[in-house]
Amino acid sequence: MHLSTGIEVCMPYAWGMDADADVAGVAEAMEVLCLIAQPRPVRSLRQSQQAQALRFARTCYDHLAGAVGVAVTDALVRTAALWPIGGRDYDLTAHGEQLLGGLGVDVAGLRRQHRAFARRCLDWTERSPHLSGALGAALLACLLDLGWLVGGRVPRGLVLTDAGRDGLVRAFGCDAAALQDQATGG
Repeated sequence: MHLSTGIEVCMPYAWGMDADADVAGVAEAMEVLCLIAQPRPVRSLRQSQQAQALRFARTCYDHLAGAVGVAVTDALVRTAALWPIGGRDYDLTAHGEQLLGGLGVDVAGLRRQHRAFARRCLDWTERSPHLSGALGAALLACLLDLGWLVGGRVPRGLVLTDAGRDGLVRAFGCDAAALQDQATGG
């Protein structure tokens, strides 16, 4: 994977390794290095538009990232649906289980998976955490199924639909201003 810094990042499963705590620590360290690395200069309008699209909404492995991912995570924490525990994990409260269950997320099934349930993932563009783990992946799948997010023209890029913007504000209490895509004004 290429980041905006020009650094090539190989992910643990690309090496044939399990994503255990040690490998997760290495991935987190690489993320921090990307935050302090000098970004590649933007040399064209197309590059600028692509960078803006990825900054706004994208996938990060199998979960939602960018300004939209951070806004959703912030709203879930602010409304006490998601509770930070320890240094890197979240837990879903009873309110959160009801909220996401109402959207079709099988929370009980996710808790039985052999992977982290809900984890903080530092967003490399927003420098704030977004939701990863089994819950983050299921939430992204749910938002795609609802049509609130659709694939964009940029690899890994996502587009927040008008229905999605309204739904995220209504269902999760997201800050509407944080969901305004500066590139399109929408």
